[in-house]
Amino acid sequence: MQRTFREYFTITLKGMAMGAADVVPGVSGGTIAFITGIYQELIGTISGVDLSLLKTWKAKGFKAMWEQLNGSFILALFTGILISVFTLMRLTNFLLEEHPVLIWSFFFGLILASVWFVAKQIPKWNFKMIIALLVGAVFAYYIVSLPPSESATSNWFLFIAGAIAICAMILPGISGAFILVLLGAYKTVTEAAQDFDLKTLGIVALGAVFGLLSFSHILKWLFKHYSNITLAVLTGFIAGSLNKIWPWKKVLETEQYGEKILIIKEVSVLPGNFEGNSYLFPAIILMLSGFLLILILERVANQKPIQQNATNPDS
Repeated sequence: MQRTFREYFTITLKGMAMGAADVVPGVSGGTIAFITGIYQELIGTISGVDLSLLKTWKAKGFKAMWEQLNGSFILALFTGILISVFTLMRLTNFLLEEHPVLIWSFFFGLILASVWFVAKQIPKWNFKMIIALLVGAVFAYYIVSLPPSESATSNWFLFIAGAIAICAMILPGISGAFILVLLGAYKTVTEAAQDFDLKTLGIVALGAVFGLLSFSHILKWLFKHYSNITLAVLTGFIAGSLNKIWPWKKVLETEQYGEKILIIKEVSVLPGNFEGNSYLFPAIILMLSGFLLILILERVANQKPIQQNATNPDS
């Protein structure tokens, strides 16, 4: 696919938005990918990474292999993701610690608008679509409500944790970082990053690569054969995750992970029952801002509409 420099720059900006979301516990970079119109291209590109690339390189050269890989898209996107991860992580963590209600309010509005955005990609809703949405919503709500597991450090467990977390990361609505918390691997991974434990990080990374390559094939197949139902389930995923992002929460249990205090158990409450300043008016303004941002992105991001399969049996 031939693109201009401006288009690749736009993809890098979308990658930066994905990276910014990925450093926030409870927010999925997959949701941002969907909002900005690159989700299916991302899944299709990842699923195309196989041994045929080496055959193409050997037979036709690096340029042909790069085009088959959609390498310029991947390079532009992951450049943006890395820029955000390394530049915005400290700022995001600072804002979440100092102004949690306001920051979560903005994200709540953004994710709420995402539910509407993904849902409207389905041209015709019927009973099957509603059931698929409810299944996705209940599953996501259940996942984000689970208590974290005890920490585990075996190599096989870390490999599996990496595979599952990366799958969650590319699913709209479910945070990969939160999955690591649920599996009890968050402490191990963050400590490995702080201590530059390359062995542990390498095992998790191998699991992530395995999970990404395998799960992307499943998603690609689902979009090809059951596009509308898949979209309905993803809409449910995003809707079900809203409980995790609700700004006003009562913390019931925490745990110290090195220098970080990780919330183990919390419950959503109404602003009037929130212990502390609820910042109700500015929070509502930020919710509306997040919602409107999605409307703006839809109009100016030059995204392509999601292609529906005309012969799709679930249409």
